Amino acid sequence: MTSSFAKQIAEIEAGRSEPCLRVGNLDARRDITDVRDTVRAYAALGEAGVDGAAYNVCTGMAYRIGDLLEIMLQRAKKHVSVVMDPARLRPSDNPVVLGDPSRLRRETGWSPAIPIERTLEDLLDWWRGEIARRPS
Repeated sequence: MTSSFAKQIAEIEAGRSEPCLRVGNLDARRDITDVRDTVRAYAALGEAGVDGAAYNVCTGMAYRIGDLLEIMLQRAKKHVSVVMDPARLRPSDNPVVLGDPSRLRRETGWSPAIPIERTLEDLLDWWRGEIARRPS
């Protein structure tokens, strides 16, 4: 969902979409982990993980989707209105998806290092570059 938000914002900024971001459930809460932290977790597991053991690669914090969207909208270069799109609602949406990284931390020493604000800003910047490279 954050990638979808970032793509839509980048398309709006580039003038390729109307300034209206279509969203689903903004009240759901999700444990979001930066992919760069995830890669570091996998490397730590490769070095210190127990074969066959289950690990949760996560932050242990559930962010409200609407709050993540607000962070991205604050960084948008154009005004963007937000519209609830019933097609983006899921019939069985878990209100909270939250992991427990304690085993991963305990056995490998890994912990997430990249703040969510940086993750969202970098994601938005990545989509800006992608949209700019694509023919209109």
